Amino acid sequence: MKTTAFTQFHIDLGAKMVPFAGYNMPIEYVGINEEHQTVREKVGVFDVSHMGEVWVKGPNALAFVQHVTSNDAAVLTPGKVQYSCYPNGKGGIVDDLLVYCIDKETYLLVINAANVQKDWDHMCAIAPKFGLTPGKELYNASDEICQLAVQGPLALKAMQKICDQPVEDMEYYTFKKMTVAGIPNVIFSITGYTGSGGCEIYVDNKDGAKLWKAVFEAGAEFGIKPIGLGARDTLRLEMGFCLYGNDIDDTTSPIEAGLGWITKFSEAKGDFIDKDFLLKQKTDGVTRKLVGFEMVDKGIPRHDYELADASGNVIGKVTSGTMSPSMKIGIGMGYVQPAFAKADTEIFVKVRDRLLKAKVVKTPFYKK
Repeated sequence: MKTTAFTQFHIDLGAKMVPFAGYNMPIEYVGINEEHQTVREKVGVFDVSHMGEVWVKGPNALAFVQHVTSNDAAVLTPGKVQYSCYPNGKGGIVDDLLVYCIDKETYLLVINAANVQKDWDHMCAIAPKFGLTPGKELYNASDEICQLAVQGPLALKAMQKICDQPVEDMEYYTFKKMTVAGIPNVIFSITGYTGSGGCEIYVDNKDGAKLWKAVFEAGAEFGIKPIGLGARDTLRLEMGFCLYGNDIDDTTSPIEAGLGWITKFSEAKGDFIDKDFLLKQKTDGVTRKLVGFEMVDKGIPRHDYELADASGNVIGKVTSGTMSPSMKIGIGMGYVQPAFAKADTEIFVKVRDRLLKAKVVKTPFYKK
């Protein structure tokens, strides 16, 4: 099992460690609900070093990124970040990712931990068509980089103390290269997976310990705490953010998943994997849609529970569900037939032999 540059810190702090995506990762420290509220109200730190990072460089870098991803990377300028996905050629999704534009010939693709090898193989199969050589213009740096996500309303105020450039007014989905905690050429970005503001800090593994200590020292006066992956999941679900492997996967299309906004068919975008199939779905409609729902009856929806109509007829299934720590009600996401996808539609969650009432809602569930 792999470790990150921060693993020993987690163990020393008494974190409950679990295997995740091949890594030994902290699931919680003092409890998911308490950690969740720390991020909503103050500032919390996630070790997300298990995420993958792939560099794409050279004169054909943009053409390659345009072909393998669904969004239009041509609109990116240096310092901008974009959410996107890899269509798999069969109407599904290889992975969702972030595209960082360093310059017009250099892109950093940040991918999900569990999919690093799958994504890498997928890109390597296509790279030669664009004159990119795996190991050179296409380079997998996943094992060389560590990353902390510092999240919460006080995160940027705390991190400003260790940054050599202004960060408190940075726009969402932007990044800067700067010196952080005395470490040069750090990528400091504002993307977030919690809905509470904050940043992500990318450094070489050798600088991990220095970064960790500086982050916690800077955040001490703001009540900074380490946060496990359990709270990361409840935080992202309250925002209605998709989790690969639950809400999207190789069998779900971005159109079905409500990700039409990252699926562009502009002339500038040009041709890309599954373009014709996805355009047809967008034009003709789909047979299922990903929706958010809140429980009306008491109960907690769980992954793979069936969703039904009032008569008990199955209309879909739950992909993600939890008891919302912020709202104190059961919330979930799931695919349903289009007739049941409109906000305020009554649906039911099958829990054992009972039908528990819920209603479809627009996400995010949690509104500050």
